[in-house]
Amino acid sequence: MNRPIARERPVGVLGLGELGRACAEALSDLNFPVMGWSRSPKSVAGIACHSGDDGLETVLRAAQILVLLLPLTEDTRDLLDARRLAMLPEGTFIVNPGRGPLIDDTALLAALDAGHIGHATLDVFRAEPLPPDHPYWAHARVTVTPHIAADT
Repeated sequence: MNRPIARERPVGVLGLGELGRACAEALSDLNFPVMGWSRSPKSVAGIACHSGDDGLETVLRAAQILVLLLPLTEDTRDLLDARRLAMLPEGTFIVNPGRGPLIDDTALLAALDAGHIGHATLDVFRAEPLPPDHPYWAHARVTVTPHIAADT
């Protein structure tokens, strides 16, 4: 199976604070085309920055890899719900080292089961530690990491 090279795989980084900015810049240095999104307008050299609802939709519709590095607020809780997950291109990979409640777990599991989302690597969860009977543990399209993203 041919996999696209970095420059052909758009990455969306949700959250352009200190961590999001560093992540976006590192991915850009690896030749990924990177788009960033934040609630308020930001400017990061070499990164296509978007904000607001229209900007979020723009990033979601283009990202083949989506990295979540947003703070948890009432505005970001369940930000990735069924409607927004459906905006992502088929096969998108999601990486969440940010906050667990940014993702609606039920919606993500449904999108994974349907094959719309290609894979999710999750380091944070709505309940910490992740309960032993949670469906993420056994899901073939989910990688659970032991809350180690902060170390990197």
